[in-house]
Amino acid sequence: MKKGIHPDYHPVVFQDSATGFKFLSGSTVGSSETVKWEDGNEYPLIRVEITSDSHPFYTGRQKFQQADGTVAKFNKKYGLK
Repeated sequence: MKKGIHPDYHPVVFQDSATGFKFLSGSTVGSSETVKWEDGNEYPLIRVEITSDSHPFYTGRQKFQQADGTVAKFNKKYGLK
């Protein structure tokens, strides 16, 4: 790979704004905020709106709606069985 053309990849802490859940991961994004992590080191802090801790799909709060087929819609519309 060529030197000097790739962004700086470093560890950062992502924090869910809704729940306060934090996790350490790698990213090229920088931040002026820092936070002390469990290992005693300070890492840049990136605030995000949704993580697996607050997303309805991962928390089980997602609502599913049954999609009727075309024939079922026709039968329902005209009262057929």
